[in-house]
Amino acid sequence: MKRTIIMSMIAGGVMLSTASCKKFLDQTSQTKLDENTVFSDLDLVETALKGDYANWKAIRTDEQGLIMMMGTDETQQGAFQMKSDALKGGLDRYDANLNSTLNHIGNQWDLRWPIVNDAAKVVKGLNTPDLVAGSRQAKLVGEASFIRGFLDFQLAMYWGEIPIRDLARESELGLRRQPLKDVWTFILEDLQRAADNCPDQNDPGRATSGAALAMLGKAYMSAPVSTGLRDFSKAAACFEKMMGRYSLVPYADLWDYSKKNTAESILEFQFDINQPNNNKLQFQIGSRAVQAYFGDGCYMSGYDKILPTAYAYLPTDSGGVWEAGDLRRNESIRYDFTYFGQKPTLAPITWEDLGNDYDELMPHVKKYEDYRTDKHTDNQINNMWNSGKDILVLRLGDIKLCYAECLNELNRGADAVAVVNEVRTRAWGGTLPVDKAWKAMSQDAFRTAIMDERIRELFAEDWRRIDLIRTGKFVELIKARNKWAKQSNTIQPYHMLLPIPDTEMKLNDQITPADQNPGYH
Repeated sequence: MKRTIIMSMIAGGVMLSTASCKKFLDQTSQTKLDENTVFSDLDLVETALKGDYANWKAIRTDEQGLIMMMGTDETQQGAFQMKSDALKGGLDRYDANLNSTLNHIGNQWDLRWPIVNDAAKVVKGLNTPDLVAGSRQAKLVGEASFIRGFLDFQLAMYWGEIPIRDLARESELGLRRQPLKDVWTFILEDLQRAADNCPDQNDPGRATSGAALAMLGKAYMSAPVSTGLRDFSKAAACFEKMMGRYSLVPYADLWDYSKKNTAESILEFQFDINQPNNNKLQFQIGSRAVQAYFGDGCYMSGYDKILPTAYAYLPTDSGGVWEAGDLRRNESIRYDFTYFGQKPTLAPITWEDLGNDYDELMPHVKKYEDYRTDKHTDNQINNMWNSGKDILVLRLGDIKLCYAECLNELNRGADAVAVVNEVRTRAWGGTLPVDKAWKAMSQDAFRTAIMDERIRELFAEDWRRIDLIRTGKFVELIKARNKWAKQSNTIQPYHMLLPIPDTEMKLNDQITPADQNPGYH
């Protein structure tokens, strides 16, 4: 993360950016703008923030958008991917290949820090003592604080102690990792500032006060217990302030590309099927067998980068998570690959020599399938690579389940069950069968049950790793349910945090091998 801060023109707009790993730009950039000019011109600042949003949503595209979903009890890499890339296979096996030199981990680290740095510059430049509540300047401060707070939340969940990019204290903080309590205090302060200053309504894909309150609540319920900052009462209060602004919609509508930004959506990254604004997710999550049989123009085609674990696709009577009649199951997971009356086979891919591990026609992730890319449509895309459904980042179904967790921890079990049943009622089409309604249960039983409910509601929405970490269930559930982790039997408690990338330690003299997360070398 030790990179020279520069101002550069990217994609026709001003982008507050950082130089990449080996390209330190100590000299003055030809496109450098005077920072005083930038921060006195709110149009330029807003353009810069739009660039940050674009770079942020790019993290959720293509293979890089799936890396943090690998290696959980919910999703795992496909068998051919595991065989063909042993290094990346370490993300599911939790073996020696999961180390500081794994470039997939380094990439996740490197993608986030430039955006954090850019947002930090906006906060420093605009968060002045005379900031007027409700002003455009305050709104931009709120959005920059939200972006930095959200990404710091992820970085702290994945890596633990991280640098704090508060540029007003840069000489004090430097680029070294900071104590966990300081990190989480900073995250909470950012998200509170965002809640205070983000507008109630904003352009699609941009932060609102509702999104900030949702993330502030998540931060209060996720802060490590050791920091003393985990507070379910404060989290619940945040959720109560914003939930009424949104409403649950039919579950299928969330994955219907013709129904963008529904009443349930709190923050949604905007994509479409036209380059360069597609997300390429179907290319990664679809089936190699389907691709080999029907070609790239079949909307179910792909390369099996992540698949549901057996636990995440099986019914309860077969040891899985799905209950009879739950409509979310077939919206979330592809079970049948019949295509215009034809069923594909494994015949074209037997060369893979996977023995009993062929999984290309086993259940797949369905939520991001985009029929507009199919060769039978009028769009003439004819390639699953161009999938472009919006990606939901925050939505009410998630927040209601978070709220229910808080209520349970606050010894309000009956209220917690009632909130979960609101979400489950939607899952059964508006009428929840009596035998499917949650009844009173112990606090511990609720903790177990809500983790299953979060798979049903939020399958493959990029929250599972964080859920496992914050609840302390990371090793237990992954070892029991992830096929590759179970086979290797090498997952350890220290794997809950990722290794600090080797490239960072080589470029940043304030993070040395001695600062590496325990367990990694």
